[in-house]
Amino acid sequence: MPKMKSVLLFFRDPHARLRMLARRGLLKWMSDEQFLKRMYRTYFGKSLDLKNPRTFNEKLQWLKLYDRKPLYTQMVDKYAVRRYIEEQIGGEYLIPLVGGPWNSFDEIDFDALPEQFVLKCTHDSGGLIICRDKHRLDREAARRKITRALKRNYYASSREWPYKDVPPRIIAEKYMEVPHTSCLPVYKIMNFNGEPRLIQSIQNDKTAQESIDYFTPEWELLELRQNFPNSAVPLEKPVCLDAMLSLAKRLNGGRPFIRTDFYEINGRVYFSEFTFYSDAGFAPFTPGEWDERLGSWITLPESRG
Repeated sequence: MPKMKSVLLFFRDPHARLRMLARRGLLKWMSDEQFLKRMYRTYFGKSLDLKNPRTFNEKLQWLKLYDRKPLYTQMVDKYAVRRYIEEQIGGEYLIPLVGGPWNSFDEIDFDALPEQFVLKCTHDSGGLIICRDKHRLDREAARRKITRALKRNYYASSREWPYKDVPPRIIAEKYMEVPHTSCLPVYKIMNFNGEPRLIQSIQNDKTAQESIDYFTPEWELLELRQNFPNSAVPLEKPVCLDAMLSLAKRLNGGRPFIRTDFYEINGRVYFSEFTFYSDAGFAPFTPGEWDERLGSWITLPESRG
């Protein structure tokens, strides 16, 4: 059935078709610019303007092509970024590591791991195994998922340049939980030229029930959505919101755009990850005017590279 679903998507959904061809290495002949122009047209039904980009999604494509710094590769590597966070704000904001890094699933010594843990691939998004009981873990299913993820070059599907040279590895983090939910809420702070200006509040992250609400830094709910529905009941203002905003400002480095993602766990803030291109710059806004409004908040650098 999963294979049949993939085949149906391939023929019905042009976005899925392009991503699938890219993941399989069949679009390597296309330059990054050619690929992004083609993908942009499938999502937005219009040409990508790289000479005079105005919208948020257009400017993210421009940044993919022309704002490329070696540091960005470290910042999206889920293992290497830990040193960066330690240097910038301190190791107390990191979820403790309980194992790794490993180059393959077979290198993992499960006997040395605690009863609960989270396996993460360091080079992608979604290469994740949450283990709440080591003795009930389906290791073969976990092996298949992680091995598939290790073979994937995350850069290929949307040409997000920082991921291109991240070495594929696996780490194990401490299992963290909060009362009354099995999935940690995530607070994704969108920073524009150094200023935190928008917050994505996410429930049931990376599940079929995922929902996203948008708030101002003052925690005012906005009538806004992209590729996920809004929540039936939005999250209340996090206790540590001011701390998250302060940390986001310290970490964003004044870059044209960067998203800093955090967890609030039992009254403490923990860093999750950096994202340079929210939703790869391929998620239309509803209402549509937000695309241009957010685009006006980004001042692109005058020089390229």
